[in-house]
Amino acid sequence: MMSDTPGAKPSALDAHAILLVDDEPMALKWFARQYGDEFVVLTAGGVAQALDLLAQRGHEVAVLLTDYSMPGQDGVALLSTARREHPHVSRLLVSACADKDVAMAAVNQGHVEAILEKPLDETITRQALRSALANSRERARDKALIERREATLRETLGFLAHEVTTPLATVSGYLTAMRDRHLDAIGCKPEVACIGQRRPGEVKAMLEAALRRSDYAQSLVSSFVQTARDAYHADSSASLRASDLVQAVLDEYPFEEGESVWLGCDLARDFTLPGRRDLLYLVICTLVKNALMALRAAPPGQPRVHLLLELGAPAPGLPPQSVIRVIDNGPGIAPEVLRRLTHEPVTTRATSGGSGMGLVFCQRVMTSMGGTIEVRSGPDGGTVVSLYFPPIQEHPDEEPT
Repeated sequence: MMSDTPGAKPSALDAHAILLVDDEPMALKWFARQYGDEFVVLTAGGVAQALDLLAQRGHEVAVLLTDYSMPGQDGVALLSTARREHPHVSRLLVSACADKDVAMAAVNQGHVEAILEKPLDETITRQALRSALANSRERARDKALIERREATLRETLGFLAHEVTTPLATVSGYLTAMRDRHLDAIGCKPEVACIGQRRPGEVKAMLEAALRRSDYAQSLVSSFVQTARDAYHADSSASLRASDLVQAVLDEYPFEEGESVWLGCDLARDFTLPGRRDLLYLVICTLVKNALMALRAAPPGQPRVHLLLELGAPAPGLPPQSVIRVIDNGPGIAPEVLRRLTHEPVTTRATSGGSGMGLVFCQRVMTSMGGTIEVRSGPDGGTVVSLYFPPIQEHPDEEPT
């Protein structure tokens, strides 16, 4: 499978060729003619030439088939090096004298998948090459999946660390304020803590706000723990409903006093979501947080954040897809900022701790599920963020990241 992305870094997923190494030129020509009808065949006349070719085009090589007896380094030494430096390559050994010592060295040092004897039997050789090619592709897919999972975990952890900082800082601020207002006043009973209030109910409000934020921080941490726990377990079941996810955010998000009434939702057009709840929960929380911060910065007469489930086309001419929209009537987004959102970290709230990574994270989560994110904002204000989801496949080939 070749990469379709221009300028993409070559990977083991591109491997498709058979590399034959033999010091006999006629053997190389014969092999290329005999098996070139089915396989892409590369050849090298010795170990040094083979190592040079692997260094330059190793991402293309899926199977290494080498003669054992060659001048200088033998085939087992080459297989051992290939095993260490190109682990995706399947390794086969050809020998005219496949005695016990050669076989043991090939298995122990080169971890070969098969030993073929000269002269090569065409039927046996073709089957061995097909099997080795399939094994190489499977290893490459497994390696790419593991790397993608690890990258997702690292990115999610970085994003989570930033997101948790804000509610924890708020909790710390409330606790510090109550500590500073603690009174050692005469007349206070020893078993009663006296804390000064600037207005009635202020201390209770601070405690309730701190509790909401600590619960929210815990929910974010729990989401990441679930991501880490599930990262190496296939979970392709499609059982998460969009309405349940939206309702969870509405129930668990730590709204400032009076903010919860700004939110409304229309969940009638419910649908099943791909992927796991944890990452999608972080995405919706991020979009709600961004909308609320925009409204706080420039509040309209009646602040509104609306969460809508519906069908919509991401572009004219495309079929409709299930979509979650987060709509606010805030000041909107400047065109020069809007063009960069979801593609690079950009923020207008750097002084208050904004990093601009929120929408980038959301974009990558949606892309990993085969969906996309769209941000629209007009000159009259207001912002609409749409999450477009692919149709649920009954038998997906690969689990979503």
